[in-house]
Amino acid sequence: MAYEHTSTRRIEFSETDMAGLVHFSNFFKYMETAERDFFEAAGVDLIRTKPGEVVGWPRARAECKFSAPVRFGETIDIHLAVKAVKDRSIEFQFRILRRNPDGSRTQCGKGHMTTVLTELTPEGELRSVELPAHVRERITEAPAEVLAKPEGV
Repeated sequence: MAYEHTSTRRIEFSETDMAGLVHFSNFFKYMETAERDFFEAAGVDLIRTKPGEVVGWPRARAECKFSAPVRFGETIDIHLAVKAVKDRSIEFQFRILRRNPDGSRTQCGKGHMTTVLTELTPEGELRSVELPAHVRERITEAPAEVLAKPEGV
């Protein structure tokens, strides 16, 4: 069962502003990247589009608190932990950690996202649906120590 995942990426020039700092909106893209990687590693479809069936995970809530800058060329780890698995949704916690030249890491952001399993009705409306058994078997809530801030950060 999966309850955490870490994705790593290098900051691209196109993700920065005139001062060379990552634009705040990219933190949400980083969280989505980690979510995609997590779902893939857990063997769960993030989006399923079969003829006559569209199922996905739109956001009900997304937030991020910024605590340190990230610059062009730096490497970050995006740590995802499952905060809660509910009947129709999953709540994630994210920590964006900059890798420093001395080997330490600095937390640059902490985010939360709630995503709801939905289907597209024939009328074009989104309708929430219960998480199926195969999702509940593969995705579980993280223990408290995984949700806690890592030591030395």
